[in-house]
Amino acid sequence: MIMTAQLLLSLSILIAVHEWGHFITARMFNIRVEKFYLFFDFLFPMANVLNFSLVKFKKGDTEFGIGWFPLGGYVKIAGMVDESMDKDQLKAEPQPWEFRSKPAWQRLIVMLGGIIVNVIVGVLIFIGITYALGDVYIPNKYVNEHGGIAARELGEQIGLKTGDQIIQINGKEFDDFLDVSKPDVLLSDNSYLTVLRDGQQVNIAIPEDFIEKFDSKEAAANFIAPRMEPVVEEVMEKYMYKDSVEKRTIASTVGLQKGDRFIEVNGQPVNYQDDINRLVKGITADSISFKVKRGAEVVSLSALFKGHDWIGFAVKPIDKSELAVINYSFGESLVLGPQRAFGVIVIQLKAFKKIFTGQLSFQKSLSGPIGMAKAYGGTWDWERFWRMTGLLSMVLAFMNLLPIPALDGGYVVFLLYEMISGREPSEKFFENSIKVGMAILLVLMVFVFYNDIAKLITGN
Repeated sequence: MIMTAQLLLSLSILIAVHEWGHFITARMFNIRVEKFYLFFDFLFPMANVLNFSLVKFKKGDTEFGIGWFPLGGYVKIAGMVDESMDKDQLKAEPQPWEFRSKPAWQRLIVMLGGIIVNVIVGVLIFIGITYALGDVYIPNKYVNEHGGIAARELGEQIGLKTGDQIIQINGKEFDDFLDVSKPDVLLSDNSYLTVLRDGQQVNIAIPEDFIEKFDSKEAAANFIAPRMEPVVEEVMEKYMYKDSVEKRTIASTVGLQKGDRFIEVNGQPVNYQDDINRLVKGITADSISFKVKRGAEVVSLSALFKGHDWIGFAVKPIDKSELAVINYSFGESLVLGPQRAFGVIVIQLKAFKKIFTGQLSFQKSLSGPIGMAKAYGGTWDWERFWRMTGLLSMVLAFMNLLPIPALDGGYVVFLLYEMISGREPSEKFFENSIKVGMAILLVLMVFVFYNDIAKLITGN
């Protein structure tokens, strides 16, 4: 529910500002806007089916409202064929306040209005986040000085090993540990990591389609992490185990306490949390024993392990004093914010290139509402919410500029053709193109929903 609420709020904001972009540019040129709707007041794309709105009111010549179909939104501009497919008004003589009566350059600005506003909003959000929050990250130097990385399943798949020290990305040193898993690195051609392993430098190639595996926050966490000291921060009282039965954890059963430091599991010494995970994973006996240092005392503990798959505690996080904190002035944010915003577009272009060249799977690269909701996480985090909203604003601007009829980019292509050739496409051709475009969008919408549900069911 929290994931869904965050996604709906974010999309509502972005849809509203996008349609406002069309609305305000139309009003700039004295074009009448008949409707301004968040969500559709019909069963998209069937404009004459289930026509009703949840809320509506009229101000001036415009009816404002919220539709019942929570996918997208629209403005109905007089003298223009749009999602509503209302062609009756086009049979009459063009009126001065209609879209079709205006010169092509004005119509082009109206069609670009939503994209422009999405870009402006995205840039402003990135500027605001950069100025208000700055950058807080784990220095890669700290990770390398404290045992290197813990290679998880995805890391091991490409050849990383626990204890590796990552010293370069694509031949360059880096400071932010999380740079390793950022999209611009995973999407770059011939990307590789240089690691220090047993005193030797080893290059680890990143597969061209590796980013497909990063389809959720949980998947990204299954790549690599800093090695953590085995100090207990929190004891879990109960947990739902693989057999779908809630049980008391081993940690709560034996009385593990905050601050306890593991030194042995089943007689094997441990120095890091991943050592514990490895040893627990390999247990075949019915019981488990471990030693922890509690203050100056060493405490021996044991419990029945059969029916459990973990001990049940969270480790102490990296101390905040070890994190790198960079605060930016407003002037610096005005420069850095747009760079980060337009970096999203660069990443999109790289992804499209890899899809069209067959390096990435089209199916695995698409994410619909379920996948998007998962990206927000199951807890309400305003920082993550605004970061996701800023990112989505730039993505929506990019996607809307694609030359598909029924998207803003499709209209832009027709208008550019008219401006260059001096000839306006025939009304019949334009209408058929819109129908084809809407059919493409409908098929795509069904596909992404199916794709999302399939991923949810299979876990892939």
